[in-house]
Amino acid sequence: MGYGSYSHAAHAAFTRAREEIPVQRVFRQERCHPLMDPHGVKWRESRDSEAHSKSLGIVFALDVTGSMGSIPELLARRRLPDFMKSLMDVGIPDPQVLFMAVGDANSDHAPLQVGQFESSERQMDQWLTSSYLEGGGGTPGTESYELGMYFAARHTDLDCWRKRKHRGYFFMTGDERPYGYVSRKQVRSLIGDTLDEDLPVRQVVEELQVGFEPFFLIPDLARRRNCERDWRELLGDRVICMEDPTDTVDVAASLVGLCEGAIPDLDALARHLEKGGLERPRRGAVIRALTSFAATLGRDGTPQPRLEDEPLPTNDANSGHRRIPRDER
Repeated sequence: MGYGSYSHAAHAAFTRAREEIPVQRVFRQERCHPLMDPHGVKWRESRDSEAHSKSLGIVFALDVTGSMGSIPELLARRRLPDFMKSLMDVGIPDPQVLFMAVGDANSDHAPLQVGQFESSERQMDQWLTSSYLEGGGGTPGTESYELGMYFAARHTDLDCWRKRKHRGYFFMTGDERPYGYVSRKQVRSLIGDTLDEDLPVRQVVEELQVGFEPFFLIPDLARRRNCERDWRELLGDRVICMEDPTDTVDVAASLVGLCEGAIPDLDALARHLEKGGLERPRRGAVIRALTSFAATLGRDGTPQPRLEDEPLPTNDANSGHRRIPRDER
């Protein structure tokens, strides 16, 4: 999938038209849409084409439990066009977006819903708004995020990776911890795969990282205490603690730009966000959220030492330490 052209003007027009419409008229599903049922799905594909010769697969795995429903609504009614425009403005011409909806497999009726990779604004929007915002959730503290990661790791096929060994992007939003393993029973009933045993969540993360750059986006600072430590044990600095859910689009697009090298550092990012019309308080919040990760790329703007310009000292006095001969070890 991933065919069709993208029009930012058209996308912005029909999202603007929804701003005053009740959310129930935007997300009308009362159960999992049959086309988003992952059972029996072999692949969701992001493909190159004549119109999109450098496709880049991007997954948004959205927590749709009761505490997290604001982000899908925000994307559908206002901000998704901004995500696409931001990528194209920095020279990423062929993003292809897939939406997942994630809940809790121990209690929800539709704990995993999966769309298709799309390039055109109408098809992209169709999958997003076909998601069933169940608003449920399971035992406080955990949701079935690991099922979304499992599906992306084993049931997506990206030309950017297959042809160019260039990873796609996986953005998961959430405010709880994952379960410690992927249940073989849940995988069988929800996806149709047969596993010999449950899979540790660490193994699933390792598989996901083969073809994707994965990130977990926590919506605000108040909720980071619920889950940050557990996610950092799995993803390290790829856990991004935002200050407000409204920053989701800008944070995700900025992460792509930084990783792709299209945005050289945080100073350039600040200018890019300002040019895109983002207000100063929100620009500051995005920069603060991304500073730690940008530092891992050397893109936080901190001057790096240039050791090759500094001659090594010579004729230093003996340190007094003696190297132990092998035969004495």
